[in-house]
Amino acid sequence: MEASWRQVAGGRGRARGRATAAPSSGNGIHLRGAGGGREKGAVGAAGPGPGPRGAATPTASELISQRKFEEIKKANQAAAKKLVEEHFSSSSEEEGDEDFEGKQGKIVANTFTTYTTQTDGDMRELERTKQYVHEAFQAGAMTCLICIASVKRNQAVWSCSGCFCIFHMPCIQKWAKDSQFLVSSPLTDDDFGKRDYPWPCPKCRFEYKRSDTPSRYYCYCGKVEDPPLDPWLVPHSCGQVCEREFKPPCGHKCLLLCHPGPCPPCPKMVTITCYCKKAKPVPRRCSAKGWSCQLPCGRRLLCGQHKCESPCHAGNCPPCPRVSRQKCVCGKQAAERSCASPLWHCDQVCGKTLPCGNHTCEQVCHVGACGECPRSGKRFCPCQKSKFSLPCTEDVPTCGDSCDKVLECGIHRCSQRCHRGPCETCRQEVEKHCRCGKHTKRMPCHKPYLCETKCVKMRDCQKHQCRRKCCPGNCPPCDQNCGRTLGCRNHKCPSVCHRGSCYPCPETVDVKCNCGRTKVTVPCGRERTTRPPKCKEQCSRPPTCHHTSQEKHRCHFGSCPPCHQPCQKVLEKCGHLCPAPCHDQALIKQTGRHQPTGPWEQPSEPAFIQTALPCPPCQVPIPIECLGKHEVSPLPCHTVGPYSCKRVCGRTLDCQNHSCVKECHKVTEIGKNKAGPECLRCEEGCSKSRPLGCPHPCVLPCHPGECPPCVHMLRIKCHCKITSLYVECRKITSADINEKNLLSCCKNQCPKELPCGHRCKEMCHPGECPFNCNQKVKLRCPCKRIKKAELEAFENRLKGRRKKNRRRDEVSVELTLWQKYKHYLLPACALAVLACAWYIAHTWPDKF
Repeated sequence: MEASWRQVAGGRGRARGRATAAPSSGNGIHLRGAGGGREKGAVGAAGPGPGPRGAATPTASELISQRKFEEIKKANQAAAKKLVEEHFSSSSEEEGDEDFEGKQGKIVANTFTTYTTQTDGDMRELERTKQYVHEAFQAGAMTCLICIASVKRNQAVWSCSGCFCIFHMPCIQKWAKDSQFLVSSPLTDDDFGKRDYPWPCPKCRFEYKRSDTPSRYYCYCGKVEDPPLDPWLVPHSCGQVCEREFKPPCGHKCLLLCHPGPCPPCPKMVTITCYCKKAKPVPRRCSAKGWSCQLPCGRRLLCGQHKCESPCHAGNCPPCPRVSRQKCVCGKQAAERSCASPLWHCDQVCGKTLPCGNHTCEQVCHVGACGECPRSGKRFCPCQKSKFSLPCTEDVPTCGDSCDKVLECGIHRCSQRCHRGPCETCRQEVEKHCRCGKHTKRMPCHKPYLCETKCVKMRDCQKHQCRRKCCPGNCPPCDQNCGRTLGCRNHKCPSVCHRGSCYPCPETVDVKCNCGRTKVTVPCGRERTTRPPKCKEQCSRPPTCHHTSQEKHRCHFGSCPPCHQPCQKVLEKCGHLCPAPCHDQALIKQTGRHQPTGPWEQPSEPAFIQTALPCPPCQVPIPIECLGKHEVSPLPCHTVGPYSCKRVCGRTLDCQNHSCVKECHKVTEIGKNKAGPECLRCEEGCSKSRPLGCPHPCVLPCHPGECPPCVHMLRIKCHCKITSLYVECRKITSADINEKNLLSCCKNQCPKELPCGHRCKEMCHPGECPFNCNQKVKLRCPCKRIKKAELEAFENRLKGRRKKNRRRDEVSVELTLWQKYKHYLLPACALAVLACAWYIAHTWPDKF
């Protein structure tokens, strides 16, 4: 188990080492295999090393391997170079979203807050301008709808004045040129170039003249051509005050710095009265200068009877809301109707008698007189050839002449006599041409003739044939759907089949975070390259380990980070909770994996796999006393048991003089700090201190208590140094000074000489002899003439006694320097003699 944990630690360390070493190539592409140590190994592997006969020719398989390696190397280098170029040319794709949410977001918010700090500022009107400025700062938000690519800060752009959408300059120029060509292509050569054909904006279809085709790159406000790139300004901005006229015009100009999108509402302050002109003038924002005092309007309504009761308002007063009983225009009916509409018509026929007196008016409720009878006066016959004057009560008769009206065919006339009602169908047979003019056939005139030939002309889309039967040549516009895939690669063109490029996809896509709570709206097709927004919500995924909830972290894509919560599983052996970090999904490096032969061979198995590891050994400290009960140490729970603290036992042995020197061991408790049967037995001799002056060791082995008295016999000299005495050691060591002097006395006369030359008469004693000599001597006169011979005999006797005393007494003689150092001086003298002889022999050989 410990080995597996070490493997996990090693695998994590190696994985972390790779993760930190990979970006060292500069752009996240690890080029170590392309230009590092692997290249030498691959080239060196193309053939065997040079031998004594030269290099061997590489085989075909080795050449193929080397060629593959070189191709992969070039591809990696090209990819790295492209990535570096994109990194340095990108406008804002490498800028972090957190920067905008931080400082830039505060700057934008403070900029537009000043527009609403005073009376009646409407923040909703600023949202559009705010959105464009937000997209200008945000990474990858500005997208050209024609090519569906990011607009970078170092690229020339053009902004539509209607929808303020931004396009690449080459894209909009090509769009305008193609649009003008397609509009003018169906015309004749005489009309070509004489008319100014417009071209539309790809997004809002706002039409521009040919002269408005962009040819130069300007900033947003149009003051500076080719604005320089400045990282401290909005991209494509000149940094000057905008000064564009507000829409709708109010006489003021925009005060923001050159910016994308529409100008915000006018922030100027003006003094103006309310709509009804009753209140006093107050200062208000120019963009919100219309205001109501909320007093009744009081103006006369259109009915002429009532006044407007609505609060002070702009524009005309509303219709009168009151109701009254009013008659219709004919006066037959009356109803409760709004005062604002006094004239109304009922649904009854007028029914009044006409002036002829025979007929009544057939008009529905009307205003004014009914008029003359429609049957009075002169009337024509049905064929319109004869005119009759008859009373209104009689019908006009037929004239009897031929009808001669043009029939429905438009060629022939009616051959019947004057008749009432419609003419009959033309029944003459004629040779008719079909509608397309390719075929003829004899058939009744009233029947149309359509051949079965299908038109092969191309419709205005220049893609599909007409395919109508018997087409007269005016082929209708193509009614099929375009169906081409738009630039977004997600939808097809819904328009009718047309020529030229399709309009950009009008759809937008929400790029959401993983949980879907945070989103950014981008043009359709841009979602593939747009990074998901950074969500501030907490990740709501269920935990993949045994914990009920995972660690708090923000919403993200991919798998959740490893759980670092304490495991807290109950260990089976001891019942403690596992304090180690969660190890349900630990990364373990696979062993025995197949090693790829080269960079072109992809590994078939992952290097690391996730697996659950058993809980590590319990490390909870448990206080345990050592075997010898010297200390109580906290030990890890999994190692709890009898242990030795490695100290010396130290318990007092039975001898009471020594302690047990064994390493801490188990002891059967007998007494406090007393050695047990497991301790060592003292095998040393007695080492207690002896009495002062006793040189003998104790004859007993190491023992408790006092040592027995020493019974050894000591050989000592008496005070006069002549006689050897044998005395027990205990008597010497326990005696005082007087007793010691008594024991050292040999009981003989002291042999020492007094200063007078006589022998000491005292018994053997320590110290100097007392000068108490009472022996008689002979004295001589100063002239030495008396008893000379006796004096010489006395001196001779005295000399002989002194020689005997000198031989008897021990006299210490001091050695001379020669006696002390003769062992060193003799070899030195011999070497010096030899050196002189060698020198003489080699210096003067001719003299000898």
